[in-house]
Amino acid sequence: MKSRLEQLRKSLKEKDREIIRLLNERSEISVKIGRVKGREEIDVYDPSQEARVYDYLQELNRGPLPQTAVRSIFREIISASRDLQKPTTVAFLGPETSFSHLAARLHFGDSSRFFPQSGIARVFDEVERGSVDWGVVPVENSLEGSVNITLDRLILTCLKIRAEIYLRINQCLISSAKDIRSIKNIYSHPQALAQCQFWIKAHLPNCVLHETESTAAAAQMVKGKKSQAAIGSTLAATANRLNILAEGIEDNTSNTTRFLVLGKGESAATGRDKTSLIFATPDLPGALHRALESFAERKINLAKIESHPVKERLWEYLFFVDLIGHINDSDIKNCLTELKEKTTFLKILGSYPRAEGGL
Repeated sequence: MKSRLEQLRKSLKEKDREIIRLLNERSEISVKIGRVKGREEIDVYDPSQEARVYDYLQELNRGPLPQTAVRSIFREIISASRDLQKPTTVAFLGPETSFSHLAARLHFGDSSRFFPQSGIARVFDEVERGSVDWGVVPVENSLEGSVNITLDRLILTCLKIRAEIYLRINQCLISSAKDIRSIKNIYSHPQALAQCQFWIKAHLPNCVLHETESTAAAAQMVKGKKSQAAIGSTLAATANRLNILAEGIEDNTSNTTRFLVLGKGESAATGRDKTSLIFATPDLPGALHRALESFAERKINLAKIESHPVKERLWEYLFFVDLIGHINDSDIKNCLTELKEKTTFLKILGSYPRAEGGL
């Protein structure tokens, strides 16, 4: 038995040696690609190209390694390759270890440079100024609806939506304590406490709840305190060296937040895309119906349509739309040309690869 185990471990070492050799060969090619991109002034991070790479890897994989594992492994390989070409800088809604931070890391990989911002508007500002290459902001939650600050800035910004991220909000009870029975006080953002209220009543009914400005702040607050716990992400637990006493304690397991990746330029078509836009209709009976006919006649699937009030004008609304397809698809191009004639305002927010977890 021991001899067989040693043989298998020897085979693993040989495979590891080969993997390292191939990774370095891949990195050398990546550096050459970076030089070409530099000469032609092409962005190092190309969401459309990376989406095509992940699709290709999915086709190649025959198991037993699951697709999610392949994607996670190659996310870090691609992130490290990008860093060899040029560091990728990303602003996100802070603080560090927030769910926005987690979404940004899951999308860009750990080799990227991340910069927390004190508000959503600051994320837009940093990318617009060119202080960072990319921004990650929440745009909607499956339970609580749209993030209005993000919608307000999308109306005005020169930036484009270049990618989207869906993140399942997985709340954890984290603490320096090792035994859940020692917990007397729980700290977190009011939203997180509300999302876990039934679990808390069932498992820790006598605990005193305390509101904090963020889940990240709560995690920092309970460090070293054996009778206190925070509700937050696995990232917050790891960053603060806290124990995860319970995982998945949110009352609704479908709780998902959609994030947008903002940047300059345009994303090319991948064959599996989404386009976001805003429009306003004239104040006439049936104006919205006539606008939507442009989509229906061409059988264009609308993944979302939502009204949003115009702050400067009482009882006037803009309509945010997500549709399936790319702006360069002929039917969508024709649709938008027609839509422009039926609306008083039309802005294309971007075409980008559709993310896993969404329509």
